[in-house]
Amino acid sequence: MANDPRLALAALHRFGLGALGGSPSEIVRIAADPKGFVKSQLQRRGAVALAAPELMRSDAAFRAHRAAEEVRRREREKVAAAGAAAQTASPGPPGGPPTSAGAPAPAGAQVASLVAAKPAPPKPPEPQIEQTIFQAEVQARFARLVGTENGFLERLMLFWSNHFAISLAKGGPMRVLAGAFEREAIRPHVLGRFADMLVAVEKHPVMLIYLDNQQSIGPASRSGQNGRRGLNENLAREILELHTLGVDGGYSQDDVTSLARIITGWTFVQPDDDALHGGRFTFAPVRHEPGPHVLLGKTYPEGGLEQGEEALADIARHPATGHHIATKLARHFVADDPPPALVENLTRVFRITDGDLYAVSYALVDAAESWDREARKLRTPEEFVIAAFRALRQPAAGPQIVNMMNALGQPLWYPPGPNGFPDVLDAWASPKGMRSRLDVAAELGHQAGPGPNPNELVDIVIGAAASAETRQAVSRAASRAEGFALLLMAPEFQRR
Repeated sequence: MANDPRLALAALHRFGLGALGGSPSEIVRIAADPKGFVKSQLQRRGAVALAAPELMRSDAAFRAHRAAEEVRRREREKVAAAGAAAQTASPGPPGGPPTSAGAPAPAGAQVASLVAAKPAPPKPPEPQIEQTIFQAEVQARFARLVGTENGFLERLMLFWSNHFAISLAKGGPMRVLAGAFEREAIRPHVLGRFADMLVAVEKHPVMLIYLDNQQSIGPASRSGQNGRRGLNENLAREILELHTLGVDGGYSQDDVTSLARIITGWTFVQPDDDALHGGRFTFAPVRHEPGPHVLLGKTYPEGGLEQGEEALADIARHPATGHHIATKLARHFVADDPPPALVENLTRVFRITDGDLYAVSYALVDAAESWDREARKLRTPEEFVIAAFRALRQPAAGPQIVNMMNALGQPLWYPPGPNGFPDVLDAWASPKGMRSRLDVAAELGHQAGPGPNPNELVDIVIGAAASAETRQAVSRAASRAEGFALLLMAPEFQRR
């Protein structure tokens, strides 16, 4: 494997986010031991955490959002009341402001009055707190992705974030919670136990809101007997179908209903009700469906929060869950139709380690099937934009990256459904999609700053794996900007 330029590229692209433009020595160094380069990142467990003073905890962000909504509601009421008062007020006499005697004021007085009453230029509106929180999360996220030296860890974070997909389309507080969700429920467990990540995800307010579990009330619970909302199966269904067992995992509709009953009462403290703890997960016994429940052939005795936690722990170690996770990991990193031997091995490691994601990730990198010299996957739009910023050494510009992802059909935290964005080549390789990539590449080529010229950058980010056709196309470019664009559109850059 050593000193194979195509495998060095696989280490950077298949398992990472691409080379950092700078010195060509990095890709030369990686070529000496591509597998070791990727494995070494797994030793930096703490490197996947993301924290900054400007990033708010999800509960604090939730409370800030609700407080801002309340202020806006009161402002709307004041404006409405003022408008109603103006409509009912009697109109003044024609001819301008009246004098003390009731006669029209002299012309000079009218002018002076108008000048004095002229309002000051309006101040630019302050950004809403939701926008401030969102932009801080976006900037911190992409600064990490564009600048990290631990590309494999960040790729794992992106994989799991898409596996446990949420969407801003839900509205409400989702915009202020999405970034915190990744930081709080995904990143801490990327190299931990799958069961721990599963519980953290399903308890997080953003998932409870996205899949409506805060509205789910057991029919026989105290709240249910009072005629409030009934059972909502959305979260239970996606836990079984998408998060764990998979669509062919052997569960039935009865299992969906049973799990939905088991996790009734999983909700959060309403931010309007508690200024200190609002927005945090809580268990509401009055909403929980009483009694024992049978799930996947096992009876869970009557209980409270622990009943749901025990059910999730069992689902996490179910054989179908290991196979589902192994298949998705192999499909994401290796091939749309992953090698069966690789899937079988990852499933085995998942099972014998009780879902240790460090061990599973190590096995993925260590497997010979993962190092096919042919790049069979196409970078997703997000991966492409991040790799382009890294190659050109462009400072991360969160809003611009978000706009580019929108143009490429992968808007940030806005997948088409709970199953996340597709993870196969055909979803991204359409003619329209590739034309949009060319537009983005051209834009980035024009904004590239001083540094290596396009021919030099080929050696830095692709190295000896660059084909003669790619080198010729870049060298014949009509301008520096066009040379960079052609490099970003090269097959060696687009594929992984």
